[in-house]
Amino acid sequence: MFTECTALMGPMGWVMPVALLLLLGLGIASLIKYLFTSPRPTPHPGDRS
Repeated sequence: MFTECTALMGPMGWVMPVALLLLLGLGIASLIKYLFTSPRPTPHPGDRS
C-alpha cells in the first residue's frame, strides 16, 4: 500500500498510509480506554438478582 501511494501521489504519498494507521491506532486506544475505565455498575444492597 505504501509503495502504491508513493508511486501514484509522489512525495505526498506517505500521508494516506500514516493517516490510516494513526486513525486505526487512535480508535483501538480509545476503545481500550473506554473498556477499562468505564464505571462498573455496583449492585445496591436491596436489589435482587
